Amino acid sequence: MVCAIAMSLAYPVREYIAQRRGIAELQAEKARVEADRRALAAQAEQIRDPNWIKRASKERLHYCGPGEKCYVVMDPKPSTGQAAVKQPAQTPPWYQTLWESVEAADAGTGRKAG
Repeated sequence: MVCAIAMSLAYPVREYIAQRRGIAELQAEKARVEADRRALAAQAEQIRDPNWIKRASKERLHYCGPGEKCYVVMDPKPSTGQAAVKQPAQTPPWYQTLWESVEAADAGTGRKAG
């Protein structure tokens, strides 16, 4: 009789524990979504501020206001921490390549495609 009672209670107890675990996971997800929502609301409020828009456009896009003089100072050499910019390989201009192919076709030294 005790075994029958234990067996009949095992499934509901297991389901109860699984549902409590699911509730805890959903509450954690709700907290993350609510934090994201608050951050987006704060960002939206910040974007509505005209002073923030002016400051961001000057900092990010290097815009100048009317009547302002803006200068961009560039380093003559990259610092040791920065990698030097690699120059692309020099390829001949398209018209030179075209003219060379015309000359090769005229001389009969060109390759036949196909």
